[in-house]
Formats: sequence, C-alpha cells, structure tokens
Amino acid sequence: MTTAGKKPIRPSVMPADAQTRPEEATLRHVDQLRVLLVEDDEGDAYLVQELLAETGGSVAVSWVRTLAAAEQVLDVDCVLLDLGLPDAAGLDGLRRLLPQVGEGVAILVLTGYADEQQGMRAVAVGAQDYLVKGQVDGPLLVRAIRYAVERRRAEDAERALREERLRAAENTRLERGLLPTPLLTGSDIVFVPRYQPGGRRLLLGGDFYDAVQDAYNAVHVVIGDVSGHGPDEAALGVCLRIAWRTLVLAGRPMSEVLPILQQVLVHERHADHIFATMCALTITPDRRGARIYLAGHPAPLWLESDRVVPLSKVAAGLPLGMFEDAKWEGTQIELGTDWSLLLYTDGLIDVGFGADRLGAHGLVSLMNAQMRAHRQWRESPAVLLDALVEAVTRFGGGVELNDDLAVLLIGLRSSLTPHEDDKSAEART
Repeated sequence: MTTAGKKPIRPSVMPADAQTRPEEATLRHVDQLRVLLVEDDEGDAYLVQELLAETGGSVAVSWVRTLAAAEQVLDVDCVLLDLGLPDAAGLDGLRRLLPQVGEGVAILVLTGYADEQQGMRAVAVGAQDYLVKGQVDGPLLVRAIRYAVERRRAEDAERALREERLRAAENTRLERGLLPTPLLTGSDIVFVPRYQPGGRRLLLGGDFYDAVQDAYNAVHVVIGDVSGHGPDEAALGVCLRIAWRTLVLAGRPMSEVLPILQQVLVHERHADHIFATMCALTITPDRRGARIYLAGHPAPLWLESDRVVPLSKVAAGLPLGMFEDAKWEGTQIELGTDWSLLLYTDGLIDVGFGADRLGAHGLVSLMNAQMRAHRQWRESPAVLLDALVEAVTRFGGGVELNDDLAVLLIGLRSSLTPHEDDKSAEART
C-alpha cells in the first residue's frame, strides 16, 4: 500500500507473532475497536498502522505476518486480511478463517490495484467488505472498519432471529404432534386439557396426551412424559403418542400396547438413558369402571364435589425404557355414575426444591384450595385448571416453570357441564 506524501519506513512495532506476549502488542481503551492486521509485507503493515494512528487512537491494531499466527489471536472486532500470504494464497485464507472467527468479528479483505475483482469475490464468499490498497486514507479506513463491524453484527442478529423463528415454528409443529385433537366426537366424556411450556422455551419437552373412543365405545386416555428436554425428546414423545393411538385404534389391549411402546422407545431414542413415564386409562363402555396402567407415572386424582382423593392403590410399574423384561399390571377401579379424574405430568409437582418441593401431597392441598375457591368448577372445569396452574406457578415463586406440564380433567358429561366459553377454550388448547 502506498500513500502520497509518505516515505516507506521500516515498522517500529514488531508483529504480534514475533513478540513474547502478543496480547500486549497494543494497549487500548474500552471504546477502541480491536483490529488484527494479517499482512506479510512490513511496509504495507506499517502504513496501515500509520493511517489508523492518524485517527486519534480509536483503533487498536495487532499485526501478524501469517494466517497461522492470525488463527491464534482472533479475539478482535475486525480482521484486515491480505489475500497474498506465505501460508495462504487468494481466497483460501479467507475460507480457512471464516469458520474460526466468533460472532460479531468482521473480515475486511485487502487487495491490490489489479485484484478488485478478487475483492468482490471475497465478499461473495463471506467477507464483510474489501479495500484496495493505496486508495484509502485514515478516516476512510476507520469508517470502513466500523461499517464492516456493524454489518457483521447486523448479519449475526438477523441470522439469530431467523434461527429463532425456525426453532419456534419447529416447536409449534412438535407441540401439535404432542397435543392432538382427541377422537371423542359425540362422546359422553368431557376432556379438558391444559398444557404449559416451561420457561426454557427453546428446550421443548416431551409431555404428551391423547384420547380415543374405539369402535366398542370404550374410551382410552393417555398422558406421558419423555425424560429430558429438546427437539429429540419432543420428537420421541410424538412418536410414542402416535404409536399409542395407532395401537388403540387397531384394537390391541393395553397389556400389549405398553410392551410395544417400550420397543418403539428403545429403537427410536437417541441415548440409552432416555426413558418415558406414562399413565394409560381405559374407561369401560358403560362408563362405570376403568383400568389404569402406570409406567413410572403419577396416579390420577379422584375429584369429588369439594375435595381431591388420591388413588393410592393403583399398581405402579417401571418407566418405559428402563428394563427389557419390565411388565405392567393394570388396576381396575369402580367409577360409579358421577365421577371426574385429574391426570397430570410431573411438571405440575416438580416445583420448589428440597423440603419445599410441591410434590404429590402439595398438589392435593393446592387442588383442594382451588376447588373450594371455585365451588362451581363442574360448570367451568377449564377455569379450575387455569387456577391450578396459576397456583403452582405462584408456589414456584411466580416465575415461569422450568419444566413443561400437561394436565387433563376428564369426567362424565352428566357430571361436568362446561359453559360454551370453556368449550371454546378447550378447542384452542
């Protein structure tokens, strides 16, 4: 690089890779831009530093001669990269450097008079801009550096926003698979669901539920939870939910469904430690009895008019995916002619820490309090569930819950007579 009125002088500052402590090559203020100059020509390197020095110290420059040395000191705001280096020719150095620079680090390419086309190709490859040696003064060089840095930051922000939108859309699709519309058209069973994602919205969980009325008028309900968070766990939850619905519609008894679901889980999970808990319920065609299967899942709660009664004598089985020879025994319960049940995932009770954890007993107390506060809950079960989720959130300190939670309230339509507003809310959930 040459500049009118300046004589070539040997640099008085040694390159950073030639010093014992490169990080001390240049002291800077917090408002300075940190620039790494990658240039093997001493004269050009000196002139670049002189141009930047004319701006009053707004830029702190470190200088290295080779790309290998540059790769060791990339904690900067901008890299001024010459395309003719001893260890990288043309665009090869740029392609090698791009994957290594962190977020917000801009790359400005330096080209010669005859290489302007090369500069444009560098921008197409991923550089923020290019400069032709000898055609810039100090203020223009600083301005170009600042524009490149701001352009890189804007590109990073735009990319992060785009990735967030794609992630949110993927989460929406996964949630749709986890939380389907129940197949209960024309049924005498009221099905009121509530689902709330945890505060870590990007780490979608694997809570799922479903309900199906079969050809013999029996109603099958399931609620489950895949351990862990993330898209893999959510996709596994969708897989289990769809497999459950398919097996139920095919008429397979629940004693066969759970072992098959375990096979599906073992073959589809991405890690051996992944397991799933599940509560499956089959309500008889006359609606007076039900058979409950638990696979490491909390038992349902029986809702009387003004209090909750835990179902304490339901046989508890192991979670799916724990042991190959695990078996699950169903427990038959009598429902009578006036009944309602609450099914939930452990996100509803894993609130608090240690002795202050809510747990199943704390949930019973919260539910009793909400039933007393909403004595007409049979006419508005959706309001009761909303109040319960709000109470659990308050118990956790009033902040968003870490874990996803799913809650189902099911019962006879003659016992639960939701208002039209509640039915609309159910359809939207």
